[in-house]
Amino acid sequence: MGCIYQTEENPHFQYVLGLADDALILGQRWGEWLSKGPTLELDIAASNLALDLIGQANLLLEHAAELEGKGHTADDLAYLRDAHDFRNHWLVEQPNDDWGVTTARMLVFSLYQYCRYEALVKSSDAHLADIVAKALKEVSYHRRFAAEWTIRLGQGTEESNQRIQRGFDMLWRFVPELFETVCWEQTLADDGIAVASGTLQDAWEAEVTLILTQANLSVPKGDAHQFGSRHDGHHTEHLGTLLCELQFLQRSYPTASGAVW
Repeated sequence: MGCIYQTEENPHFQYVLGLADDALILGQRWGEWLSKGPTLELDIAASNLALDLIGQANLLLEHAAELEGKGHTADDLAYLRDAHDFRNHWLVEQPNDDWGVTTARMLVFSLYQYCRYEALVKSSDAHLADIVAKALKEVSYHRRFAAEWTIRLGQGTEESNQRIQRGFDMLWRFVPELFETVCWEQTLADDGIAVASGTLQDAWEAEVTLILTQANLSVPKGDAHQFGSRHDGHHTEHLGTLLCELQFLQRSYPTASGAVW
């Protein structure tokens, strides 16, 4: 499909596409834990988290395809775009590494996603508002799951505390991008369609600080901030590797597979 998703073209479509890509890519990351979870219980939990997120992505991609108006389907947008056409945040594409890193990423993002969806329930885009309203129950569970595991690991053994702290330390440089309000997003927010990401930061910081404190963890410090994916499709090398697996079947057998969700 080529690099056709520049942010100056149809920002409403771009915005919904970004919501979908965040859910799709993080869902794929959770899917990588299937059969590899630390316990059977967590293996099943990972499956449920992946299904929740991919289900959200499907609904959002369907809406994005309608907004684009070029005859593409949700499957086209999921399987036939190259990495530079994805609009997810860098945080969600980072590798799982270990359970500490995965938990830290889920806490950071699920708290953010909940704040964002809660605001988007009031969107003037009625279809988008309906999708996120249905997803809020799932995201509420996601943030509770991540918070409980953050506290459990933080208050556990010396090793578990070090591993979860390492996860936050590794991923914290991707946090500022979550709250960057790009110009076209502000325009959509002014029109009542979107929410300006910067307005979510105070509520997010208050909640994440409370949880980290309860878990005997430190809020990471650092000036190395990472930006780029929502502006121009610039991603880390990890997204390309992830897409090779996600898109393999559809791209290898484009006419024969007919794969759909």
